[in-house]
This record gives sequence, structure tokens and C-alpha cells, in this order.
Amino acid sequence: MIMFFLVGLLVHVIFFISIFDIYFTSPLVHGMAPQVSPLPPPASRLLLVVADGLRADSLYKPDANGSTRAPYLRSVMEETGSWGVSHTRVPTESRPGHVALIAGFYEDVSAVAKGWKENPVEFDSVFNESRHTWCWGSPDILPMFAKGASGDHVYTYTYPAEREDFASTDASRLDTWVFDEVKSFLQSARVNSSLMSSLQKDQNVFFLHLLGIDTNGHAHRPMSQEYLENIRLVDSGVKELVSMVEDLFDNDGRTAYVFTSDHGMTNWGSHGAGHPSETLTPLLVWGAGVHTAQRVTEPQKYSDGYLQEWQLEGLRRVDVNQADIAPLMSSLIGVPIPLNSVGVLPLQYLNNSDQFKAESMYSNAIQILEQFKVKMAQKKETTLSFLFTPYQLHKALVKYFRSLSWVLSMLLTVCAYVPTSTHSSLQLKQGLPLLNQMISWTTLGSSLFVPLLSSTRLFHRLLSIFLSLTATYLLLSTGSEALFPPVLSWLMFVWINIEQEAMLSQGISGRQELSTLDFSENIDITKIRQLKLDDIRRSYFFVSFSLVTLFDPASVYCFLTVFNPFIMGGLMMWKVIIPFIIVMCTFETIQLWKCHHILHHYLVLLSSSLHPSFLQHFFFLVQDYGSWLDIGTSISHYVIVMSMTIFLMLLSLMTHILTSRRVSLWRTRKMHFP
Repeated sequence: MIMFFLVGLLVHVIFFISIFDIYFTSPLVHGMAPQVSPLPPPASRLLLVVADGLRADSLYKPDANGSTRAPYLRSVMEETGSWGVSHTRVPTESRPGHVALIAGFYEDVSAVAKGWKENPVEFDSVFNESRHTWCWGSPDILPMFAKGASGDHVYTYTYPAEREDFASTDASRLDTWVFDEVKSFLQSARVNSSLMSSLQKDQNVFFLHLLGIDTNGHAHRPMSQEYLENIRLVDSGVKELVSMVEDLFDNDGRTAYVFTSDHGMTNWGSHGAGHPSETLTPLLVWGAGVHTAQRVTEPQKYSDGYLQEWQLEGLRRVDVNQADIAPLMSSLIGVPIPLNSVGVLPLQYLNNSDQFKAESMYSNAIQILEQFKVKMAQKKETTLSFLFTPYQLHKALVKYFRSLSWVLSMLLTVCAYVPTSTHSSLQLKQGLPLLNQMISWTTLGSSLFVPLLSSTRLFHRLLSIFLSLTATYLLLSTGSEALFPPVLSWLMFVWINIEQEAMLSQGISGRQELSTLDFSENIDITKIRQLKLDDIRRSYFFVSFSLVTLFDPASVYCFLTVFNPFIMGGLMMWKVIIPFIIVMCTFETIQLWKCHHILHHYLVLLSSSLHPSFLQHFFFLVQDYGSWLDIGTSISHYVIVMSMTIFLMLLSLMTHILTSRRVSLWRTRKMHFP
């Protein structure tokens, strides 16, 4: 008894742990070939500014006086650049937001193993593909990209973590620190020839992470004076920085600029969910290779009302998904798109030849295709090859189907015709035709007997069972639910085929093929491996599907039309049980390769695993006090759960007889084959 409880506990522990392996594994793959356009890029360098926690409306919407909070960035939108809304995804947090911007993919669910603090799997990024990247900002964000970079070409400059203080009276000093550090860096390049030489090379990236707006939003809310004034500070800082960069490179027109945010913020100062205030962030792109402001006179396709609210109806708006920014930045400076990126290049931002756009889109498509190929190769290594090849019926099954092209079709045609004929007769108020009633009852009575006359060879017997039960189900159907047993039977054959390939690959079934396996044979149990929990899960998945059957009284009109609650109820109950029998017969087949008594072990295992979480649960919830409804409900729950095990045992006995016993109506000469 203790062993049964331990096995039940083990099953629950396995189920508990399995979700992390099934649902929380990293979708990232490695081994793809880098993809880049062969044409020269329009920009030699890129300046990326991310204002952490900046909402789109906080930047775009004029204040109460009708003036903008960010005059420089507004002038970029109206004159020198393109703009739009970057749509983020949940969770709207800083780490996944920056990963989407710079690496081109969204949250890696396996980060749960790291407490959502870092990405557990190394990934490619625009920074990694660049020649050099210089970063300034928060110690929570920058090290993540330096850690995953190959080589020592990503340089980070961060302030102490203690400065990220929500209780600070003015968190904008974090942004001031970043701007001051970048200014000092650019000024030092004028007297440092080695640094200047590196800066003058192509494929360089400068990244500014500005955390002040987010910190002020958390501490004082997005509508506060501190939050709004921080936007003004960032605007003036970007203006001064752009001027210094242009002066340093002699206004060569080879610098591209991207200004955006990782996520927004709710009115009460939080983020992480999917409210529009959290998922709508600003995007401004200008400089080398980027379209200047595009004036429009026709109404734009956006119906969210923001264009009117922001007073930007006359400027073309180009929205993107956040991950699309990564391939955009890659195309501007001519580096390979990050290998794990799922972003799609937004062509509307590019001001270049059609050939360059076509080559860039082609590289983007191939880069995404490479991920698919690697993922497919990995799946093939860990999954049965059957799932990756067109399904082909076993040769023996094909031969059997051909020998039976006209008998089976006539049987199914008759059973499909009877409900239609009965329905027409009832509509004409002519009653239930006697012939239809006789066919229906005969089919029902023979559905469990006819399979016993067939061979006990696996596919022969299963096909007989499935066809007999399907014929009965057709007579009990009133509509499209008649397709359920054929589809379920086909899925059962697929399941059997999958299991056969698994057995053959493990050398369990030896030389035995499906066409020669017999339900009455003895299997060498020394070659049997432990019962797989996958069998239990799959069988219950298919069984649960049968519950979609509707209790419609019209289902029994082929058998009788005079009201008889017991007969009608029994027929409708049989309709529900038919899918259970199909699944249990398949399960009996699967266990033929494993052990004769494995089904008994399965039931014991099921009972022991159900006991702690179901039977005891309902037992202790049985009430002998309260309303009659409460008492009756508690008893009903307990009886239903207890009856389920008894039902499975009876059903297993029934399917064992159906699949393994054979009835002979007359004496035959001894044959070597059944």
C-alpha cells in the first residue's frame, strides 16, 4: 500500500515539474548563419537613445497651453525624421523591452529560472554584431548586453546602483550623469587619436540608457511635474548631444539616430501589464538613410484617435512592433540582423533605393528562415520522424482497406442514409419507417458482436471495432458530430503508428510488424520498459474529447419515436461511451507491446495518483449539514469521482474482450494463421 502511495506521489511530482520543461524552456536556438545585405549601408554609426518608462502620449501630446514638452524632438518629427508608435509586448519591463529593441525577440519565458532578472540563454544583438558599441546608463541593463557579446567590443559605463533611489527628490540627475559622461567621452576623442580612430570606423553604435523618467514616474507618477520636467531635460540633452556628434564627425551625414522607450507607465506609476499606457511608446528615427518628415493630406489608417489628440494629423505616422527596431538599426549601419530576431524590417523608415530595400528584406526573411531550419532540425532529433513526414498508412492496412473499397462503403452509406431518410419521413409526418428502425436496432445489436468474428490480428480487429462503433454512432447523430468517431479513429491509428515507431527504434518489438501482431500472442515481458506517463496523458486527452456530444433527443429517432426515458437515456449514454471504447481499445493495443497486465497496473497507478488529490479531497468535502443543495452537491461530487474508477475498470474488461476474444460460428479446419 505504501508503494502505491509513493507511486502516486511520484506521478504528481513529475506532473508538477513537467510544466517547467514543457512551457518554460527557452525558444532561442543557436547555430544560424548571419545574414546581411551585400549593398553598402547609408550610415556609418548609430546613436540609440532609450528613455526608460516614457509613454508615447507624454512625449507627443501638447500640454495644456498647446505647446510641446520636447521642442527639439518635435522639430525632428516635423522636419528631419520619421516617427510612429512602437508597440511593446507584455511583460512591459525594462529587461525584456531592451532585449526586444536591441536583440529583436520578446521575453524568454525561461527567464523564470533567473527570477526574471536576466536572460538565462546567451543571445545575439545589434551591439554584438557591431564593430564597437559604447554604452552609458543603468547597471541593471548595460551588463546584460556586454555579457552576451563575443569579444571585447562592447564598452559599458554605469553609475552606482545606489543612485537608483525611488525616494530621491529628483531622479533626473541619473540622465544628467549620462549626458555629462557622453559629452566628456566625445571631447576626449579630440585629444585621443586611438579613440578617434575607432570612432571613425563604420558599424559603430552609441547607446544611452536614460532611467530618470522611469524613476520619477514610479516615485511621483507620470502626470507629476518631476516626470514632465524630466522629459524636457532629455529633449535638451538629446539636442546638445546631436550637435556634438555632428561637429565631431564634420557633419558628414553618416550618423543615424533612434529615439524610443522600452515601455510606458500607468497613471499610478506602474508597468508590466498590457494597458495601452504601458505598451505604446514613442519612436523617432532621423539622420542617414532615414526618410524626412512626410506631409499627408488624406486621413491615415489609424483609428485610435491619437493623431487628433497629439495634433499630428498632417504628418505620416509609421507604427512598428518593438522587435522591428532591431533589423531597422542593423540595416542602417550594415551589420547582420541579430540571429534570434523575429522583427520585420519597417521599410517606410528607410530612404534608400528599391534595390537596397529589397536586399534588406531578403536578408531579413532568410535570417528568420534560418531560425526555423535550426529549430526544425532540433525537433527532428528529439521527435519521432513520423511527425515530419507525410502520413502513409501501413501497407497491410492499405491492402486490407482495398479488399474490404465496396463492403465498407456500402455499410457506411446505409448507416449514413438511415438518419437522413428518417428525418425526411418525420418532417412529412409519416412516422419512423419500419425498415429504418430494423436496420438501426440490428446495427446496434451487432456492433459489439461482429468484431468478435473477425481476425485477432491487430489492424483487422481494430478496424472491425472502429467501423462497427462508427456505424452505430452515425445512427445516433443529428449533424456534424457524426464526423467525430471517424476522426477519432484516425487519430487512434496515428497514435498506434507513433508507438510502433518508438518500439521499433528501441528494439522492443523485434521483428514483429503491425500486420502480424496478434492480440492473443504472448509478449516477452522482460523486454518491456516502464509504462510511459505520456500514454496516460494522451489517452485521457482523447477520452475528454468525447464529452462534446450533445444530449439531443432527436439522436434516437432512428430507433424509436415513442417517449421512453429509459431506452432513450440508454441510447444517448451509449453514444457517449462509444468514444471511450475506441480510446480504450487503442490503449489495449498499445499495451500489447508492453505487458499483458499493464492495463491493470495502469488502473492501480491511476487510482493511487487520484487518491491524494481527488478522492480524499472530495471525501473530506462531503457535507452532512447545510442546505439540501449543498449536501446533495457534495455527495454527487464524491460519487462521480468514485464511480469513474469503477467505470474504467468495467470499460477495460469490456475492451479486453473485444480485442482479444474470437467467436467461431462454425467449425473450420486448423489453419496456421487466424
